[in-house]
Amino acid sequence: MTALDEYRAFLEATLPADYAERYSEYREDIELRTRFQAASFDEGWLVPEWPRERGGRDLPLTEALSVRIEGALRRVPRQMNIQATGVVAPALIQFGTPEQKERYLRPTLRGEAWWALGMSEPGAGSDLASLRTTAVRRGDVFVVNGQKVWTTQANESRWCTLYVRTDPDAPKHRGITCLILDMDTPGVTARAIKTAGPSIDSFCEVFLDDVEIPAENILGELNGGWRVAMSALEHERDMIWINNWLEMQRALDPVLRGSDPGAHTHVRLGRLLADMEAIRLTGIRTVGARMAGGDTPLSGILKLFGSESVQEAARFALEVAGGDGHAPLAPFDEYLESMAATIYGGTSEIQRNIIAERILGLPKGA
Repeated sequence: MTALDEYRAFLEATLPADYAERYSEYREDIELRTRFQAASFDEGWLVPEWPRERGGRDLPLTEALSVRIEGALRRVPRQMNIQATGVVAPALIQFGTPEQKERYLRPTLRGEAWWALGMSEPGAGSDLASLRTTAVRRGDVFVVNGQKVWTTQANESRWCTLYVRTDPDAPKHRGITCLILDMDTPGVTARAIKTAGPSIDSFCEVFLDDVEIPAENILGELNGGWRVAMSALEHERDMIWINNWLEMQRALDPVLRGSDPGAHTHVRLGRLLADMEAIRLTGIRTVGARMAGGDTPLSGILKLFGSESVQEAARFALEVAGGDGHAPLAPFDEYLESMAATIYGGTSEIQRNIIAERILGLPKGA
């Protein structure tokens, strides 16, 4: 039996028999989502490419990719605190001390300890290098002052990977440090941000007033936070393309199966189908490049292209569905959800700046 066959058997045994038919209901089932994540970790399916001693299955990247795609195709229950597995855990396993790995990894992956990402700030947005939250070393602690915003689930999280400026005289990218913050520390205030409509996750602003964080809570190296952030976000973007590809497929399938929308839409539909396939093939190329041990600029390009393509596919599907002046609720909801694609994992504006500067070699401001 292949790893993919084993994973399919695990899904059959773990998910409710009517999961596919009642997906929209189960999507909000907190008990199911919590139980499924713990079971996935316990059986080695949450991070199947990781070593067995860290909760994985030691699978080659190609087999792990097939498992992740199968899970996405089946729309497995969304993790309650998805950034913990997608961003924090990879950073811990790559940069954490043995003590940090022992303390945080297992509860993080099983969903028992939630994490916030202390990155975005007022006036800086997704431009991490422009952060202004400061951390001053005083003996065995860092004293932190500043503010974060759009911090997902900060009001529900136990921990936070907090990015702070520890060297104000260094170039912007080199004076940043990542600290592990206990959200119960005195001086930390997390305030929920009201949204115009329902959201699957809460957004918060976080205020930090003379917050003392032990120096031993540095993740990675002092002033090495930029490297921690870029590596961790790379892991997140590796999985975003799979979701973008499948979200486009789901948006366009009703158009393909429905009545002919008219010749005037054929060119647009054809381009979107070509874009969808380009996302899939480019995603596979990034996996191949990583297996070969090389560094590839494709992931940043893929994030930008994929997130904007999924928005265009959702917009097109909504227009076709509402051709008679009345659109069903499902494509409208999918269109609204697609709006977040160009924000999470790095905004399109920041992605363009990174591509211009680091891939094309253009000077800043060009």
